[in-house]
Amino acid sequence: MRDSRETFVNHAFVTGYPIKHSRSPLIHGYWLKQLGLPGSYRAHEVKPEEFAAFIASLKDGTSGFCGGNVTIPHKEVACRLVDQPDELSQELGAANTLWVQDGKVHATNTDGRGFVANLDERAAGWDRTSTAVILGAGGASRAIIQAVRDRGIKTIHVVNRTVERAQELADRFGPAVEAHPMGALKDVMTGAGLFINTTSLGMDGSEAPAIDFGVMASSAVVTDIVYVPLKTPILAQAEVQGLAIVDGLGMLLHQAVPGFELWFGCRPMVDADLRQLIIDDMDRH
Repeated sequence: MRDSRETFVNHAFVTGYPIKHSRSPLIHGYWLKQLGLPGSYRAHEVKPEEFAAFIASLKDGTSGFCGGNVTIPHKEVACRLVDQPDELSQELGAANTLWVQDGKVHATNTDGRGFVANLDERAAGWDRTSTAVILGAGGASRAIIQAVRDRGIKTIHVVNRTVERAQELADRFGPAVEAHPMGALKDVMTGAGLFINTTSLGMDGSEAPAIDFGVMASSAVVTDIVYVPLKTPILAQAEVQGLAIVDGLGMLLHQAVPGFELWFGCRPMVDADLRQLIIDDMDRH
C-alpha cells in the first residue's frame, strides 16, 4: 500500500526518430518553471521497430511516463496502437499527443488546434473568408485541412504537384475540399482570403517559386507552417505585395498547450517570452 503522504510527480516525453533536435523540451520546461510545477518533460528517442514495445510500456505503467508527444515517424502508428484515439486523430489517421488514464492510452492530434490558435492570436478575423488555398498535400497538410474545414471555411482548394495526392485528401475530408494541379494555383487564389503553405518550400533558406498574391482579396492572410526561417520566402513575397502574414512558430507553441494541460493539470499560456526563447534557440542553431 502506498504511503498517503507520497507526492506523485508526472513525467512526460516527446518521442520520434531522430528526436534530439526537438524544441518541445524547451517549451514545456519553460512552462513547468513558470508555473512552479513539479515534473519533467524530456526527449525520448524510440526506433520504429521498438515503438510498439514503448506503447506497451505506457499501458502497463513501466515507462514511468504519464503521456507525451509523438512526432515523425511514429504519428500514424501511434494512432493505431493506442487504446482510445479520439475522433480528430482517427479522421487524420495520426496522433501527436498521448496520455494515460485509467490504465488506457488515449490519443489526440493538436496540430490543427495549434494552427488556428496561432491565426486567432496574430490575424483575428481570418476565418471570415469563405475560401482558402492550401499549397501541398503531404502529411502536414491533413491537420490544417481538417482544422480550416471545422472552423467553417466553405471552400478549401488543395494545390499539389501530384493532383492524385490532393484528390486523396479531398476524398478524406469531404465536399468542402477540392483538388487541383499546380497550374491552377493563380485561378484558385483569385479572390481567396487565406493562403497556407504546408510544403517545405523555403525551409532553411531554400528557394520558393514566385507567387502572385495580388489576385487574392485585399484582406487576405498568408501563413506558412515552416518557421525556419521565421519569415520564409513565401511570407516575404506576400508582405511585399501588401498582404497580412503570419509565421509558423505560433503553431508549434500553441499545439503544445493541450498536452501540457493533460499531463500537468494546468493550462499554460503562450507569451512573448516563450516565443523569444524559441527564436533565440533558432538563432543559435
